[in-house]
Amino acid sequence: MRPWSRCRATPRQLFRLLARGSPPSGRPRPSAVAMATEASPGLDEALRQAVPPLPPYETREKAAAPAGAALEQRSAEFMRFYRALDGDGGSRRAELLRRLAGDFGVDHGRVAEGSARVLRLQEGEPGALLQAEDRLRHALTPRYRGLFQHLARQEGGLRFLVELRRDLLEALAARDAPGPHVREMNGVLKNMLSEWFSTGFLTLERVTWQSPCEILQKISDSEAVHPVRNWVDMKRRVGSYRRCYYFAHCAIPGEPLIVLHVALTDEISSNIQAIVKEPPSQEAEDLGRITTAIFYSISLTQQGLQGVELGTYLIKRVVKELQVEFPQIHTFSTLSPIPGFTKWLVGLLCSQSNELGRGNPFTGPEMQEISEIAGSPPAEKLKRLFTNNGWVKSEKLAGVLQQPLMRLCAWYLYGEKHRGYALNPVANFHLQNGAVLWRLNWMADASPRGLTASCGMMVNYRYFLEDTMANSATYLGTKQIKASEQLLSLVSQFQQSSKL
Repeated sequence: MRPWSRCRATPRQLFRLLARGSPPSGRPRPSAVAMATEASPGLDEALRQAVPPLPPYETREKAAAPAGAALEQRSAEFMRFYRALDGDGGSRRAELLRRLAGDFGVDHGRVAEGSARVLRLQEGEPGALLQAEDRLRHALTPRYRGLFQHLARQEGGLRFLVELRRDLLEALAARDAPGPHVREMNGVLKNMLSEWFSTGFLTLERVTWQSPCEILQKISDSEAVHPVRNWVDMKRRVGSYRRCYYFAHCAIPGEPLIVLHVALTDEISSNIQAIVKEPPSQEAEDLGRITTAIFYSISLTQQGLQGVELGTYLIKRVVKELQVEFPQIHTFSTLSPIPGFTKWLVGLLCSQSNELGRGNPFTGPEMQEISEIAGSPPAEKLKRLFTNNGWVKSEKLAGVLQQPLMRLCAWYLYGEKHRGYALNPVANFHLQNGAVLWRLNWMADASPRGLTASCGMMVNYRYFLEDTMANSATYLGTKQIKASEQLLSLVSQFQQSSKL
């Protein structure tokens, strides 16, 4: 009985065959994996030895001790084999992942039989139907899931799976391992990691200048938002009026998974340089000056955990920790980057230049002023200036651009959507957490990185703790964004002025 993935049949034919309870027939064709790469006995043998068969339904919850011990040994051998695969830009590992996803997934023949059985019992006895549905769920289990489960039980196995998923994500991004089977395996592994990295297995750790040097180095190396320049910079970020926390996992001790930096201030900060470039403070903290907590950087250190909900839990845990240490803190806010805004803006200008039916993001008078300062054609000049950050060198041009860029950025955060939710990933993250889109700050990050990402602008997302659950439910349920009067005023200006 051949799997469906190896048969040629139209969707209509598949449905008819499903209703009859037999899988489709036809000439077998090579799997997508076999077509994509030449035969590699080493990979084939490693996978054949490591991937356990799907146990029969009747013994699915039982495993004989000898077989279990043998599988544990094979899992350890598989980890050594995988890590020994050399570079080639990761092509050998990508090939193995393609084969694992394509040849060790779901047995579609069993799924067809199980689906047909469920259809036949729709009007029958409820107990038989429930058992048939349970059998179908069992048949829908991919074989590689068993490998992942055995790997997770090994010493160092959970760390290995995080590394494997990192390679899987890189292969998908580079299209070294394309196809629905690989994407499906990525989803399965992400869901398994979400269970293994749930809050019950995580511990919150605070970083200080007295923390082990290895931890400080890892925190420094993993900082993805505002790079750490030197040890003096690092000392400032864990010193007075600062807090740094990370999540660690009980199975991966001493390894930061996600890191959150906090500034303790007396107001909602509007400039990142004031936070990360001040000299280290030697004074003891004055509690009277601490009324506000600013979350200014959150970085995932393990790329294999992308999509695993760690950031939300980390912020909630840190809020509770700060409330215990500083009961007087009542204001919680972020000072967040706006990645992608400059790219989005340049895209608008390209659309206008190419006459693709897009209107001008700037008003007529604004374009006239820009033309007088930067030259003609203004759209082409602006594209070049935004790409190389040359516009900030002219104080006059920066003054002309401030108001239009503020309203365009407000619209980018509030009005540009992906599947109904905020297009900007940072905005979507904080809005899902229940934060309010609070304040847009001009020239809040004048570093080359900040100018390149968002023309130097940053945004505050404010957490009103008593409203976060309601705000989150509203955003997730109705896709409505809770925003302050400043943001809504800028959005209104955009709607009235920009012809997009």
